[in-house]
Amino acid sequence: MGKRKIKIISILIIMLLSITGVSVSAQEIVKKEDIQEKEDLAIESKSAVLIDASTGKILFKKNKDEKLPPASITKIMTMLLTIEAVDEGKITLKDQVSISEQASEMGGTQLFLEPGEKRTVEELLIGVAVESANDAAAALGEYIGGNYESFIKMMNDKAKQLGMKNTYFKNANGLPEEGHYSTAYDVALMSKELVKHPKIHQYLTIWMTTLNVGKNDDKMRTLANTNKLLKSYEGLDGIKTGYTSEAKHCLSATAKKGNIRLISVILGAENSKMRFEEAAKLLDYGFTNYEGLNIIEKEEEIQKVSVEKGTMNTLTVVAKDSLNILLKKGEKNNIEKKIILQPNYTAPIKRGEKLGELIIYNEDKEIGKVNLIAKDSIEKSGVFTNYKKILNYWTNPIKE
Repeated sequence: MGKRKIKIISILIIMLLSITGVSVSAQEIVKKEDIQEKEDLAIESKSAVLIDASTGKILFKKNKDEKLPPASITKIMTMLLTIEAVDEGKITLKDQVSISEQASEMGGTQLFLEPGEKRTVEELLIGVAVESANDAAAALGEYIGGNYESFIKMMNDKAKQLGMKNTYFKNANGLPEEGHYSTAYDVALMSKELVKHPKIHQYLTIWMTTLNVGKNDDKMRTLANTNKLLKSYEGLDGIKTGYTSEAKHCLSATAKKGNIRLISVILGAENSKMRFEEAAKLLDYGFTNYEGLNIIEKEEEIQKVSVEKGTMNTLTVVAKDSLNILLKKGEKNNIEKKIILQPNYTAPIKRGEKLGELIIYNEDKEIGKVNLIAKDSIEKSGVFTNYKKILNYWTNPIKE
């Protein structure tokens, strides 16, 4: 239906409702028209969502909170907890992991690991990211959690921390199990957290590789990535496919173009072709209609502020985190930046202490915010420090 016809219908509806005494605004009709335009994307999969990876803003949704079996997309959480443990120094990529009998018997897609053999964390991570190996996922879980059950608890605790309100994990790999479920939106949330770790793309983008397995390294496995968009969609660098007869075909895909990284999630597609086409369609929609704007980088200097009763008279204020915002194309000129800081501060001040905020507005609506913090610590001055300040003042007077 063309926009002209929609507007005519909208006017007729308003006239009809005014005759019947029902109040409705033209703005409400326009909102319905906008929804209709989004529906023209014609997503046939059971559930789908498109978000901006930086802000988490939802750009498209279809049954985003419907609880569905996530199949191997579950392994996004397994990879997240693994890469977090590496980045935090709890484990290393070169750590040797002993394969348990339980891990080796997971079934489904696997590396065919043998009980008692040893594989590095990195080898297992490659097995999960590229081959979607169930035995590798279980082995990582056992190593990170101490045992498999503890790791599943870690997965669910992390899900709660990320605001994944409609997810419950019962295993680390997504094999069918009653009570194991997630949603398109929750998958997007854990995908958003995963892509905060740049190192993970090193594994998610491997197209083909080989891996020796077995106690004697005598079995060579050729691994091929199941995410076919890696070869066909510009800027795509992850994340994970999934399939079971119950879950059907699933995909969490991410791509970056310019200042924007988007995450597209498809659950319950009827076939593999559909999941790739619909994920790409959502990404195209996002990149066509939105643009990213980098406001400030993490620890970028904002300004200096005065400090009273401290060992230093001034303090540098920096941004706690990077701030990127997402805008509909053409809205960039409507952006306003407001820095909220006091004229002066009183010592003591600790490094990293919040001193103010930088807020971004689009036509008086807040669309982004970052805390401003102290770059360094300043101790409260003592008698000796105050004496030195007075002496410095008299020996180095300010010239007018």
